[in-house]
Amino acid sequence: MTTLNVKKILLYSIASLLLWFCIHTLAIVVDGFNDEIDKVDVAVVLGNKVDVDGTPAKRLQARLDKAIELFEEGYFPYIIVSGGTGKEGFDEAEVMKVYLVKQGIPEEVIIKDNQGYNSFMTAENSKTIMDELDLNSVMVISQYFHITRTKLAFEKIGFDKADIYSAHADIVEIRDIYSVVREFPAYYKYLLLKNKN
Repeated sequence: MTTLNVKKILLYSIASLLLWFCIHTLAIVVDGFNDEIDKVDVAVVLGNKVDVDGTPAKRLQARLDKAIELFEEGYFPYIIVSGGTGKEGFDEAEVMKVYLVKQGIPEEVIIKDNQGYNSFMTAENSKTIMDELDLNSVMVISQYFHITRTKLAFEKIGFDKADIYSAHADIVEIRDIYSVVREFPAYYKYLLLKNKN
């Protein structure tokens, strides 16, 4: 094989990868903005950064506000708040619960998962909680770019695809560019994980 042929193959490979990256990234964005909303047994709000004053950062607040909006519209009777303890030292799930209660959500409908350190752990923990409460259908609530991978995590952990719904937080920021790019490899990392159902 000549040097020229090797270069051509390399260029075609790079071009193909870039094309696939663009197509898949566009699909992630479209899927994230295209909410799949119906009445479900429970919503799962995925955690995010807590500010140094102990209140939800903008992204997290937007997720919680979306949950409040849909809860008040009667789409689900329970809310699981899932997160870990971040570098700021706050339990995300507790901060999320406090915010929801302050906004008028009854404390008894909020279920804390303070071991949701990533999307896959959130899916695992939510499955355990839901099995104990005999709940089946779920609506995941997160940023638009995070929706596709989160739904995949829930499928991998044993949820029926037909029982997974989604809603995105009403916030768009310039740093979403980084987050959208990061979702490409992150999605395939989850895709290669073995199903647990």
